[in-house]
Amino acid sequence: MSALTRSAAPVLHVLGAIIMIFSIAMLVPLAFALFGGDAALGAFGVAIPITLGAGAVLFGVTRRFTRELLPRDGFLLVTLVWTSLPAFATLPLLLHLPALTFTRAYFECVSAMTTTGSTVIVGLDALPLSINVWRHFLQWIGGMGILVLAVAILPMLGVGGAQVFKAETAGPFKEAKLTPRIADTAKALYLLYFALSLACLLAYRWGGMGWADAFMHMCATLSLGGFSSHDASFGHFDSARLEWIAVLFMALSGFNFSMHFLAWRHRSLRVYLADTESKCYVVLLTTACVGVAAFLLAHGVYPDWSTALRYAAFNVVSIATTTGFASVDYSQWPAFVPVLMLLLGGCTTAAGSTGGGIKMIRLVILGKQAMRELTRIMHPRVVNPLLIDGRKIDNNVVYSVLAFMLIYGATVTACTMLLLISGMDVVTAFSAVVASINCIGPGLNEVGPAGNYAGLNDFQLWVCALAMLLGRLELMSVLVLFTPVFWRR
Repeated sequence: MSALTRSAAPVLHVLGAIIMIFSIAMLVPLAFALFGGDAALGAFGVAIPITLGAGAVLFGVTRRFTRELLPRDGFLLVTLVWTSLPAFATLPLLLHLPALTFTRAYFECVSAMTTTGSTVIVGLDALPLSINVWRHFLQWIGGMGILVLAVAILPMLGVGGAQVFKAETAGPFKEAKLTPRIADTAKALYLLYFALSLACLLAYRWGGMGWADAFMHMCATLSLGGFSSHDASFGHFDSARLEWIAVLFMALSGFNFSMHFLAWRHRSLRVYLADTESKCYVVLLTTACVGVAAFLLAHGVYPDWSTALRYAAFNVVSIATTTGFASVDYSQWPAFVPVLMLLLGGCTTAAGSTGGGIKMIRLVILGKQAMRELTRIMHPRVVNPLLIDGRKIDNNVVYSVLAFMLIYGATVTACTMLLLISGMDVVTAFSAVVASINCIGPGLNEVGPAGNYAGLNDFQLWVCALAMLLGRLELMSVLVLFTPVFWRR
């Protein structure tokens, strides 16, 4: 075995364990298939042993190379997990839907696990229940990250998880821990995620959904994924009560989950008021909802304030939190609104949430750094540290945010140009890339809320899938693998 293979073997060993754990997740749609007696039962009956067997083989052949993961191993493992698990997730789709190519199935599963919510499948209402459940459950798994769950389990295998957790978690402040041990942190976050999921499930059922729809839309809501079991998305239900329930849980999922944990531990809502990112998130989301409602009312789109607020709040919160549900074809609204919503999806959600985008905390840091530089122009010798919540932000964090934004802009530009080369129109190309890299789902024009990604060719789907993966893993966690220094011994 070469030195390179030997150094990667411990990572592959952990990957094998995660693939085996992932096969257990297929038992959920299998249970729906068993109780519902749908036609996809055999597909899951074949997919589970294949996935379990592949993971077991990989786990077994690399067993003698186990060791504690190094920081660099975390980045490699995260990338391998998020690229390989969707490949295994395609098995039920390929087995039951033979007309679906691997490219389209892989795109669908990447979209699910990255909680993007873009789909290439037409006729969702006619799919077997278990296939629809699998699509949604993949989003629920991806919501907090399959690695967060794995970090809590891997210590039992003798593998530490701190490096994995640091590589996967979102935002510039990756060193903060809620509990002394990283495995306990993962468990705490997942228990909180499960509790909110249960509350959302019961709320949807109370709101009028059947149990199956309530389960699937809970998965899509808490993960901010936006898949639906209906082609008309959330508009299928045409229920104000369900829409306001969705608004509540989408908004909660857009917060940093650490804030929810601290609020629960201290039994106080003051933790949100003391957090700059949370306050900015609430103010921006509320202002956008009220402003869009007033704009729609002023332009005669809706006849009264309550109707305008209902549709504005649901669709604005959905896109701003990168969920991607739609209750109406908002692309028919005045052009200012859907473009604004797409931009909000790039920056509104908090770091540590289940949403995508550049994250609100980075926007706050950029704004404060801009003001800092303007002050320095007028007063060159002033000592003006960058403070957030009374905490001095190290210049290394600022440099990291600036580098992230540079790479973010370059990636959006490069992917957009690739789609333009393929013959796509500029509005569809740009919005598809922005929607993919921010894990929003619907874009504009061909990929807008009234359409989907089914009309894209294979090349275009691979570009969008790459953008989704890069966006979900916050770009640098993946791109660092392509630097010479990463592979230097």
